Amino acid sequence: MVYKEIEGEKPKRKNPLIGLLLLLISIVLLFTTGLFGFVFGLLHQLFTKGLGGIGEYALKIAISIDQLGNVMMQHLFNLIWIKKGGYKFGNRDETISSVLGKNKQLEMLTSFGKAIDYILDFIDPNHSLNSIDYFIEPLEETL
Repeated sequence: MVYKEIEGEKPKRKNPLIGLLLLLISIVLLFTTGLFGFVFGLLHQLFTKGLGGIGEYALKIAISIDQLGNVMMQHLFNLIWIKKGGYKFGNRDETISSVLGKNKQLEMLTSFGKAIDYILDFIDPNHSLNSIDYFIEPLEETL
């Protein structure tokens, strides 16, 4: 069930169909406006910050997609990548790599989880450990 917590008040029960409706609206908006927003963002970054701006923009998008994957795949990843009692996937503010890194520190990765971690470390040494609690802070935007 979905609950809305307000400080100092008892949590109020919300209709779970609201979440499904908002998901549907989000998907429709992504497919109808996402490409336009992406291309505009690339051009904006290119003309205001150059190639470095495009890299910064691409990294923000990659991290957002990674956070989405952490939520969407949480049940599967919790089953096949970590041992029982490990640090769970599913926090919307955390990346898949961060959760892998925390479980690597706790020695709670399964063989499959260790293989995924090895692949990431091959591409980017110490990737999962370096991803722990890594957040992109928005820079001052100039419009």
